[in-house]
Amino acid sequence: MLVEGLIAVAAAGGSAVVQAAGTDAWNGIRDGFARLFGRGEPGREQAELERLDQTRSALEAAGDGEDAQRVQIAQVARWQTRLETLLEELPAAEQQLVVAELQALVAQAEAARPVETVHNDFSQASFTNSQVLGSGTMTVTNNYDK
Repeated sequence: MLVEGLIAVAAAGGSAVVQAAGTDAWNGIRDGFARLFGRGEPGREQAELERLDQTRSALEAAGDGEDAQRVQIAQVARWQTRLETLLEELPAAEQQLVVAELQALVAQAEAARPVETVHNDFSQASFTNSQVLGSGTMTVTNNYDK
């Protein structure tokens, strides 16, 4: 049975696979996960590449909306379970090496994640003694002259 920290790493790994699908970083992350699961066996690595490609195809076919969210959740769970099984079967020393590799892949996927933007349209609003609070990068346009 895995300790909580290893389960969290496996969950982050499952999310990383789904996050990376469809990004420019997919090929590198795909190869990294295949190596992780293949453990030096070319046949196993090839099988993992095929599984990863199936995941990407399933995510692309789902499109947007509720169906896409359902498919994403299922794929995250699928990869988390596979990672948990992998970690459970490894000796402690090798387990730590795999965790380090997995954390590097998660960081790579997070770095490749597209930046989310939010657009708020206040063109019809009026403000007197108001404040706007937020975080991240904001662009404020003064439309008083319109």
